[in-house]
Amino acid sequence: MGVIMITKNIIDITGREMKTLVNEFRNAGGHEADFDGSWLASGVYYYTLETNNFSETRKMILIK
Repeated sequence: MGVIMITKNIIDITGREMKTLVNEFRNAGGHEADFDGSWLASGVYYYTLETNNFSETRKMILIK
């Protein structure tokens, strides 16, 4: 299958990177990353997933 570089970040509404969840080489396939947002305020955040040939950003609402 191969090894790919994976980066997953949490970004606030202003575009500031709040946390990097994953930034490493992994074997191709399905993976999970734990996220503990207890230190963040309630609000809208974005998370990005980037690999060698793929990039996606999605919205997340954190409610405490």
